[in-house]
Amino acid sequence: MQQKKKEPSGCGCLNIPISVIIVFLAGGYWWFSQQKNLDFSKLLPKNEKINIPILNSTPTAASKAVPIVSSIPIPTASINPFTTVSPTENPKTSIALTPWEKKAIRGIYLTRYQATNNADEQTIRQRVRYYKTQGINTIIQGVWGNGCTMYNSKVMQQTLGYKSCPNQFQEQWLNWLIDEAHKQGMQVHAYFEKGIKLDKNSPIFDLAVAKKWIVPGIDKTYSGIDHYVLDVDIPEVGSLFKDILVEFVKTYPNIDAVQWDDYLGYYAELPGKVDRTANLTKFVQQMTSSMKKANPAVSFDICHHNPYWAKKYFAADWEKWGVDRAFIQAYNDDNFAEELNYAQKYDGVAITDYQLSRLKELINTPNIKSILIFPFSGNPEQTASSLKKAI
Repeated sequence: MQQKKKEPSGCGCLNIPISVIIVFLAGGYWWFSQQKNLDFSKLLPKNEKINIPILNSTPTAASKAVPIVSSIPIPTASINPFTTVSPTENPKTSIALTPWEKKAIRGIYLTRYQATNNADEQTIRQRVRYYKTQGINTIIQGVWGNGCTMYNSKVMQQTLGYKSCPNQFQEQWLNWLIDEAHKQGMQVHAYFEKGIKLDKNSPIFDLAVAKKWIVPGIDKTYSGIDHYVLDVDIPEVGSLFKDILVEFVKTYPNIDAVQWDDYLGYYAELPGKVDRTANLTKFVQQMTSSMKKANPAVSFDICHHNPYWAKKYFAADWEKWGVDRAFIQAYNDDNFAEELNYAQKYDGVAITDYQLSRLKELINTPNIKSILIFPFSGNPEQTASSLKKAI
């Protein structure tokens, strides 16, 4: 049986010739002793020259440190922490106004019973919004007429024994109207309809006759109805109107204006041919002054005949009254051209819904600053609709 060959044990180092080991050790010693004098990069092609960071402590171009630039403070606006900063808005394209929209006041009259009479808040507010959609920016609302108020008045109650004209109005009706109009960017002007005149249907007619508050004669300015004119020279009558007006602008401090019309005057054909011009001027000046003291923000306006006619036929020298604005009544087509000339000199013109054919002429006359529409037909909502169609 053949004996199995014995395998060598260990790493096999003993089998390496001693001469080879001596040469290896001597070469290693020489390599370490000459390390600083050797440049191995010369042994490589020029385009493959490399840097070994461990062996090359000096930074080369490829490993150059990036310079640190000191931060430069950027000026910023000082912001108040309590200030709300709105986002920048793109400038809106301006929309050119139409000739109608350029009129300062685009008003419609609502006489005493046309606007409310038992209407609730929602109805009143809806009506205001309706007029806005028809191009109206001012409601001239009747608040007085035929010798009594259309709202509850302490002055009326104390002086005449009535708190208001007979009506079914809800107590807050006028506040609702004013509030909604202002929300819509509109104004409300209080219309003192019929001014100082009464007819026999007035709740104070008998009292006025008994107290001799009425000037002699019948005012037949307008056919179809007889009017009786209160004498403002009588202290009790003069005080009644002053107190009513002051009470009104205090009760409704946000009202924009009050307006009186041609019923603030004495018809020239009244018996006796008494010239009441100076006394009427004094009365209106005192009334206006009292109102301004009570509420200086309210405008005192009139819508009357042109100054020549007003003074000659109604003792109304309104150019001396100290009013804030004057609108010329141009209800008579026969004198329309003449009235238009006057209207251009003052604050505007008033026409009826029967004269809407005149509207474009008025709109296109730049010197007509404002246009007021009186719905003689008795249907202001229909008038407003017709107005919009006529623009």
